[in-house]
Amino acid sequence: MHGIFTIYRKEMEDHFSSMRFLIITALIVMIGVIIASMVGIGMQEELRGIAKPNFVFLLLFTSTGKLFSFVQLIGLLGPLIGIILGFDAINRERTGRTLSKLVAQPIYRDAIINGKFLAGVTMIAIVMSSLVLIIAGLGIRLVGVVPGAEELWRLLIYLILSILYISFWLGAAILFSVLFRSTATSALAALALWILLSFFVGLGGGFIADAVAPVTQTPNIAEAQDAFLRNAEIQRAASFLSPATLYGDATSTILDPLRKTPRSFIMMGPLERLSLSRFQNPLPLLQSVVVVAPFMISLIAITFVCFGICYAVFMRQEIRST
Repeated sequence: MHGIFTIYRKEMEDHFSSMRFLIITALIVMIGVIIASMVGIGMQEELRGIAKPNFVFLLLFTSTGKLFSFVQLIGLLGPLIGIILGFDAINRERTGRTLSKLVAQPIYRDAIINGKFLAGVTMIAIVMSSLVLIIAGLGIRLVGVVPGAEELWRLLIYLILSILYISFWLGAAILFSVLFRSTATSALAALALWILLSFFVGLGGGFIADAVAPVTQTPNIAEAQDAFLRNAEIQRAASFLSPATLYGDATSTILDPLRKTPRSFIMMGPLERLSLSRFQNPLPLLQSVVVVAPFMISLIAITFVCFGICYAVFMRQEIRST
């Protein structure tokens, strides 16, 4: 444990003094504050002179405004924080010939990889907590609404989901840092994975769905509906290969109490439509947690699997002094 704390403290000092990390963090904070300010000013004008509805504070994080929402911003650019923190975690030590010196100290080898990962997760938690607090304070100033207890709990769950999501990309970046000796190669590999999983998984899922269950024009309405549903289900199943989809579905559900399901398309019968029209109450917090629990468990699983692979590969690698 002493060895982990030593590596952890060293990495925290490196992260706080890293100019690239400060630049990307400042950029994301700046964009997030601009989005929240635009949304807050718009809400201030719309709510002037009327009673403020419930859960209006959460709209600061989910409302798109003129650009996109804060949740969408973190889903898109949040992985860059994890990649910046981890793409040179190990190969930087190899290039500087300090890895063999670390191993020669009374420090277990696993303390090196564990300390680096824990330091990265801590930095992610600091950045996300600070960003959420800044936007919350800005929202209180602009909208004039103090969040209730349930809204605070929903924000806390959202914060945990965001930390897990970015931590996955941290683990992936550290894995590439272990696999490749060049920092440029590991950075490009991590960025390529981010682009693939964030932008092209949905496109590939659409191609697979059209090939397996094509939607064709048919006079039979029942057959057309079945084909459309099969196509949509295949696309959704393929989209789950992307951590961005898991994060987006979970955060949009937990931050929007009126959203009963993460699905964007639902087939309902007449009785279900009648029930939905009559009962439009917000979903209680506990039920929202039940809905997002599978997504949270999936994010935890892929994060630990990614770091587990990184841990196993690093423990088996040969470390030379030259």
